[in-house]
Amino acid sequence: MRPLTKGMLAGAAGTVALNMVSYGDMLLRGRSSSGMPAQVADRIADRVGVGLGDGETGEHREEAAGALLGYATGLGVGAAYGLLRRGDGSFPAVAAGPLLGAAAMAGSDVPATALGVAHPTSWSLTSWLSDVAPHLAYGLTTACVYRALP
Repeated sequence: MRPLTKGMLAGAAGTVALNMVSYGDMLLRGRSSSGMPAQVADRIADRVGVGLGDGETGEHREEAAGALLGYATGLGVGAAYGLLRRGDGSFPAVAAGPLLGAAAMAGSDVPATALGVAHPTSWSLTSWLSDVAPHLAYGLTTACVYRALP
């Protein structure tokens, strides 16, 4: 249970880092938040037959469900890392970080692409950087926190 808990704690810290980089980017560039998580949540709800409501209430629920899916991804990738690592601190964070970031990015982008919400082949370089940078921050933070925890 300890590697799982340690991984989840590291994933939670990584998720905070991801959000800080994302919101920092929004602040610096004056851009709006991505609607992709809410759209993914809406498509998943439709596929499983769960209604999130109509109008403004439904939109708020979609946004909340999308954010919760992001937290679940961050915690899940961290938990999986903890279980795979089993307390071994010898794998350098500089190597683990990009791998964890890629796993978290895949955890959000693959479902979005499969559901027809995202089309990464049409993304600009700026769009890719807006996706890669926060996920890299997630991965590096998750790996460093995991290693730092006793």
